[in-house]
Amino acid sequence: MFLSRLVLTHFKNYASQSVHFAEGINGIVGANGMGKTNLLDAVYFLCMCKSRFPVPDRLLIQHGADFFRLEGMFVRDGKEETVVAKLPKGRKKSLERDGAPYERISEHVGRYPVVMIAPDDTQLAMEGSEERRRFIDNTLSQIDQQYLLHLIRYNHLLRQRNAFLKLAAESSRAFEENLLEAYDEQMLEPAAFLFQRREAFTGQFVPLFRQHYEAISGGQEEVSCTFQSQLQERSFSELLQSYRDKDRHLQRTGAGIHRDDLEFLIGGYPVRQFASQGQLKSYVLAMKLAQYEILRQETGQPPILLLDDLFAKLDRRRVEHLIAWIVSHPFGQVIISDTEPERLAGVVQSQTSQCRFFEINKGIVTG
Repeated sequence: MFLSRLVLTHFKNYASQSVHFAEGINGIVGANGMGKTNLLDAVYFLCMCKSRFPVPDRLLIQHGADFFRLEGMFVRDGKEETVVAKLPKGRKKSLERDGAPYERISEHVGRYPVVMIAPDDTQLAMEGSEERRRFIDNTLSQIDQQYLLHLIRYNHLLRQRNAFLKLAAESSRAFEENLLEAYDEQMLEPAAFLFQRREAFTGQFVPLFRQHYEAISGGQEEVSCTFQSQLQERSFSELLQSYRDKDRHLQRTGAGIHRDDLEFLIGGYPVRQFASQGQLKSYVLAMKLAQYEILRQETGQPPILLLDDLFAKLDRRRVEHLIAWIVSHPFGQVIISDTEPERLAGVVQSQTSQCRFFEINKGIVTG
């Protein structure tokens, strides 16, 4: 599976642009601010129907334009498939494949698996639990359609429950206990499903993660990752009941799978406190490569691998190791961006001659 052609219209800094990618490794070079990350994000959007970055869809429309449109020609199992994503200003986005609109955009997620490695990935280890849950959800949503549907349902009910708690605290009317119980009852099924799948995912993920970290670092440190959830100790029903008074006071839901987390250790100590910059970079890269391998195994398709601003994340030794790993393993399409053409070409061409290079200048792609 790979993306053979990408057409961008009024997407971020691209007015109108068409790019034909190679099936293997593609190098994207250009100065900062020219649109390298935006190009990779367009590929990601066509796979996931959302930006890789936490921005509203409306901000993806080029300044001064009334819409954006992305068109991608994918080759999947030897057959060409055309995907079109559109967003008119002030309206909802739409997605279609081979001219047929999706009734639910969630049906599209996972058809073209994708992994993106970007400089801000260190937030996975250094920031709050939301980033780590997003990592798990991103992986499992591409594997299991039911997981994504349960996630959407749980998050919808959670927002409704929190809104009810806030409204109840601001209202002079008597507290409607039965309405809160109705929300609780509806949340039990999706919460149980998500918890079980996340726990199973961790068991599959950890051995692959350790394997990749050892290969990248030379086996210098022992690393581990454990899944943490309130549902490991008590049922969700019991948790909701025990937190009820506290939830009413704080006006939000304090217990549930929206508090799940991953704990990262290196040498037995927390990564966020004790890892060096080099260890942190190796840690996050190993996580993403393990994610890639799980997606490849579970979907039967080699995901598109997007490597944004690679040398900002890794030193040359780690980049060389990564490219060597890609060349020697069953990876699919890879798109790499860098600011220095000679540096990227030198590293890639030292491992393989099968690479196509593009240059970007102010939203214009040549090559």
